[in-house]
Amino acid sequence: MARTKTPYAARIVRHKRLRQTVIGTPERPRLNVFRSANHTYAQVIDDSVGHTLAAAATAEFSDDELAKTDAARAVGKLVAERAKANGVVKVVFDRGGYQY
Repeated sequence: MARTKTPYAARIVRHKRLRQTVIGTPERPRLNVFRSANHTYAQVIDDSVGHTLAAAATAEFSDDELAKTDAARAVGKLVAERAKANGVVKVVFDRGGYQY
């Protein structure tokens, strides 16, 4: 009998497979996006030294302030501003095992 995977376990397997090819460098760090049931998190990571250069999350906004999609859009703009402040111009997108 085949073992059934939870959606979370399947996403982790896809993410590990994806991370074999997606690597952040100092010139082009990795933009990682994580979506939980309530929040969206984004961080720009330089994998050569293992440092997070910029990060943002919907948890920084009040819950009643924005709709989920608007809050996620605001997180994207906020992480882009913080990354530009650290001198990041290009990133490689790590979808984290999600479809997009």
